[in-house]
Amino acid sequence: MKSSLNRAALGVAALGVAAAGLLVIGGPFLLWQRANLGLLRAGPQTRRAVALTFDDGPDARSTPAVLDALREAGAQATFFVLAAQAEAHPDLIARMLREGHEVQAHAVRHRHAWLRTPWGAYRDPGDAAARIGAVVRQVGGTQPVTLHRPPHGAYSLFTRLGQQAAGLTGAHWSLEGQDWRAGQTPDGLRAHLRRALQPGAVIVLHDAGPGARVTVPALPGVLADLKARGYAATSLARLEGLRAERPADLPPRLMGVLDRLLDRLTRTEPAGGLRDSILRVAPTRFPGPDLTLRGAAPGGGLTLRAGVPAAEYHANNALMSQLGPVGTVRVARQDFRRVAADLQRRPELRGAQAVYCQSAVTPILERLGFETHDLPPATGRRLRVWANVLRRAYGARATTQEPKLSVLSREDFLRRYGEAPR
Repeated sequence: MKSSLNRAALGVAALGVAAAGLLVIGGPFLLWQRANLGLLRAGPQTRRAVALTFDDGPDARSTPAVLDALREAGAQATFFVLAAQAEAHPDLIARMLREGHEVQAHAVRHRHAWLRTPWGAYRDPGDAAARIGAVVRQVGGTQPVTLHRPPHGAYSLFTRLGQQAAGLTGAHWSLEGQDWRAGQTPDGLRAHLRRALQPGAVIVLHDAGPGARVTVPALPGVLADLKARGYAATSLARLEGLRAERPADLPPRLMGVLDRLLDRLTRTEPAGGLRDSILRVAPTRFPGPDLTLRGAAPGGGLTLRAGVPAAEYHANNALMSQLGPVGTVRVARQDFRRVAADLQRRPELRGAQAVYCQSAVTPILERLGFETHDLPPATGRRLRVWANVLRRAYGARATTQEPKLSVLSREDFLRRYGEAPR
């Protein structure tokens, strides 16, 4: 009897520990660290602008070089600084403010939230903000400290309660530079950001600590890449449309995760290998029905048979939903040039006889030069259901348009959007 009671007591204790862990760590991990609810994460994708943020400084050995690169490029940034480092280098805080950057709170102790005592995690945001705000005032600054990014972007329940008690807004990110990874190089960081860049991104890098060894030499090239692609680099305060994440923002993000999973399974890649493309392209087989394209080639168009190699493109639904029809046409014209390059660059696309899409945005694609053909009724119904699932997820009205097949032969596509292969 006694051993049974002991086992029952242990079971109750284990359930209590599990419940406490869910409350203190599991729930905060899902709600804030992953979903970022109530936190700043990213701006809208309607404008080519990104927010640059730097953690862990200032450091007299590395931060000046970061500031030099930003000044040379005419870019602004937000620096999430450590309290003791700010107190040790008020001259660098003064320079940040003088050159138009934003100074916000990172931490008093740079320690993962899950490894802190409840009281320590609760007090750290407010203590950090108070000490950093005092340095800002000491150097003549008037900018208030209103944002807090915990070390590693990690949350426990007490971290969030501490932010709220101190009147601070949590600031996360949507694009991690990964400059801290072992083996990362300046060229690797630059290539990673080039591939993963999207409008409205909040980028996290480091101007001190292990990440600085990569970011400092990479930053001039990163800033040059942003400028070459038409992006403005700014601070969180100047990123238009930035607001805290709400529950309504989760469905499009979840659809984006699903898109990326399906892309991985089907060898679908963003046009040009760049995530800010409005198009994604996959090697596939033409689904049929057999048809003869009108085409622009002398003597008539190509006869397409079901099952021949083809390239199917899909929309970047998150970006398209924010750009609208006019913006979509403008961006798609540019991105079809990337698709044309992919047809000749990607080995799995070199044999594609046609480029096609099955969608309910036929009017847009007709403006871009594609032929339109009817789909089998069953296929049209299935695609329409899926199109409306996507539109609802992205906050748009359900479409009443019937999905169609939009297609061009490889030759006509390359004639319109690229150079035909020799």
